[in-house]
Amino acid sequence: MSKKQIQYCKEIIKKNKIEFIDLKANDLTGRLHHITLPYYENILDRLVTEGVGFDGSSYGFKKVENSDMILVPDLDTARIDPFRDAPTLSFYSHIVLTDEKRTPFSQDGRYLAKKAESLLKEITGADKSWWGPEFEFYIFSNVEYDTRTASSYYRVEHAEEFYKKAYHAANPFDEYDDFRDEACKLLKAQGINVKYHHHEVGERGQQEIETYFADLLTTADNIITTKYILFNFAKQKGLYITFMPKPMYQQAGNGMHLHFYITKNGKNLFYKKGEYGNFSELGRYFIGGMLKHAPALSAFTNPSTNSYKRLVPGFEAPVALTYGMGNRAGAIRIPKYVSNPQETRFEYRPPDATANPYLCLVAMLLAGIDGVVNKIDPVKEGFGPYDKNFLEGDDVHKIHFLPRNLAEALDALEIDNDFLRRGNIFTDELLQQWIKTKNEEIHSIGTMPHPFEYKMYFNL
Repeated sequence: MSKKQIQYCKEIIKKNKIEFIDLKANDLTGRLHHITLPYYENILDRLVTEGVGFDGSSYGFKKVENSDMILVPDLDTARIDPFRDAPTLSFYSHIVLTDEKRTPFSQDGRYLAKKAESLLKEITGADKSWWGPEFEFYIFSNVEYDTRTASSYYRVEHAEEFYKKAYHAANPFDEYDDFRDEACKLLKAQGINVKYHHHEVGERGQQEIETYFADLLTTADNIITTKYILFNFAKQKGLYITFMPKPMYQQAGNGMHLHFYITKNGKNLFYKKGEYGNFSELGRYFIGGMLKHAPALSAFTNPSTNSYKRLVPGFEAPVALTYGMGNRAGAIRIPKYVSNPQETRFEYRPPDATANPYLCLVAMLLAGIDGVVNKIDPVKEGFGPYDKNFLEGDDVHKIHFLPRNLAEALDALEIDNDFLRRGNIFTDELLQQWIKTKNEEIHSIGTMPHPFEYKMYFNL
């Protein structure tokens, strides 16, 4: 860390009369954790050189040497936490080992993000990848749920109830437009610029906020921050929000679509005028790589059992391994409305917000890089382009689909993971720990009686 960074943070501390320093980090699955330290003179100098020790095994990481690890603040991420009563300066953290060199931990998603961006430059010449996430979530007025040995239930209450036509609904029927306004102001204060917000298609309170493009590491940080802001703001308002991919039966699911392109010296490398979608050969190879590896990618882009209750035909679910212009049934959509060559991009539609955003984005980038290395042409691979509803046409028998459940996604990952190992970015330990953790989730829900099973089988 430079003296300039430390001085900048000290100025923030002085101006805002900071009383606490908060270090945030994500565990293996993407859940946010934090530790708070009372402020004293020169604490930042000490944190940068020494960090704060913690138990990595409690974060779900596989023990490499031992479970003792260190959090070191990334001073570039300094932000005032708007939800702490005492003035608190918050940082995202790097995770390092306890050796003399303070070696970066190989399962730290923020470290992997930096390695992936370096690999992108090495292989393609691009200096940056750009990501634009869409956040879909539900707002409920009350939620209750519990699971015990002898009972299991959930109950949600919602202030809204449309009969279809909920997309872009206007007030007074759009109950939460003011909530979204205020949330966007909070996001802006955290350095996250919002493109727009609106009511989504879900008829029981589904919302969407879309943010502007940023590089890989910043986008992954912003995803964590956005969820943090929305969860905390909802609690302040006495509301309940969820990013669960499928929180309600027969209602639209929540995705986290990711718009993506790469640049070199500010020039969009996906753009080539006159080609299909104005996409260059390099851009098509990225599409080919992502679609070829999509089943394995699903283990990181859709890593929950609930993810696959969203990924079913219908509800605009992106289940088909295809691409096309404006086609929302395929995994990849090239937006038709883009007129600026510098924003030529594609949208990868399967992901949802149960993902660890660092691992999700890095895995996607590595799949695209593999497409470039191996010149995977999506046309020759049979992935399209499809501009029509192929699910009702004669071509449906030619189309491959995403995994039907998390177990199938993990099976695909075990078979197809060489592309993730390029540059030693995903290690054996990380892949093994991820598969182990997710199989434990599958076992937990697979052995628990479901309330609907009582309706189906109790009197059989």
